[in-house]
Amino acid sequence: MDCLQDWPEPVVRVQSISESGAQSIPERYVKPPSERPSDTSVCGDSGGAGIPVIDLSMLGRCSQTVRAVSDACREWGFFQVVNHGVSAELMRRARAVWKGFFHQPMDVKQRYANSPKTYEGYGSRLGIEKGAILDWGDYYFLHFRPLTLMSHEKWPSLPPSLSRATTDEYGRELTRLCGRVMRILSEGLGLEEGRLGAAFGGEEVGVCMRVNFYSKCPQPELTLGLSSHSDPGGITVLLVDDRVKGLQVRKDGAWVTVQPIADAFIVNVGDQIQVLSNAVYRSVEHRVLVSATDERLSMAFFYNPRSDLPLAPVPELVTPDRPALYQPMTFDEYRLFIRKRGPRGKSQVESLKTVE
Repeated sequence: MDCLQDWPEPVVRVQSISESGAQSIPERYVKPPSERPSDTSVCGDSGGAGIPVIDLSMLGRCSQTVRAVSDACREWGFFQVVNHGVSAELMRRARAVWKGFFHQPMDVKQRYANSPKTYEGYGSRLGIEKGAILDWGDYYFLHFRPLTLMSHEKWPSLPPSLSRATTDEYGRELTRLCGRVMRILSEGLGLEEGRLGAAFGGEEVGVCMRVNFYSKCPQPELTLGLSSHSDPGGITVLLVDDRVKGLQVRKDGAWVTVQPIADAFIVNVGDQIQVLSNAVYRSVEHRVLVSATDERLSMAFFYNPRSDLPLAPVPELVTPDRPALYQPMTFDEYRLFIRKRGPRGKSQVESLKTVE
């Protein structure tokens, strides 16, 4: 892990560039033409379709909920959930207090500056490749589980409204929701409801959160808030700004802009679920656009397998007609890829394939 001790260049905060009044973005943030949001050969019209919206209030009384989630994971890799059991007041409070952190003075935020060794804390880049083209965003990364990694001392205590109790409560509620989603995913594969959770390590799962802050950008057509990638972990539960759009999902070669619903969560399948399901469920590339007129905050909650546990397709989903598509690998080994190189489409999960 020595190669991940420090950043290769001085870290510049995107928010500082944005608030400086600059009329153009530094070259470090200008994407190649093929990756820019204005590239009409990549961006496509969704034709009115969007990621599925699923009501979890009927779960346990209606098998259609399981089927709807299963279909969404096979066809989109994404869905929105409503009536999910997490209080709207907590969602709004968590979002508001984290926005408060990003509007603290820079010297306050700098107290929590992170390193690529763990990424925990206040950061502005993913990957340690020197000279890499960067994304237009800052973030705060923290751990909830395992408890040996969770440290309240590494969580912001300012502003006063950013009580650690709010973040703790949010973590507990989202962990519970992720457990429900994992059981639904298992049932949708025809497995026992606890099967995927057991493959993740049961109670020894890894749980963490990255709060993303996308500042106003003077040239949003040239850059991205977050480059195209699939999530390396298990499942992601995303709380977004329901006024400002930004998330796009790749579907049939086109980029579909997600229309956020108030008090809903956006859920997506990560690479580890694709591996465990033997590619029945698909992790899907997504990216984030930025705006010239609006800042945007999102809270990405990651529910991951125990980091030292080798993961491979579950035996129940391996048949002579559908052999195991992936070789075993621990999540510790897997996530080194994105920590070193940053978001790179689906190149990492594709590299694990054992057959063409």
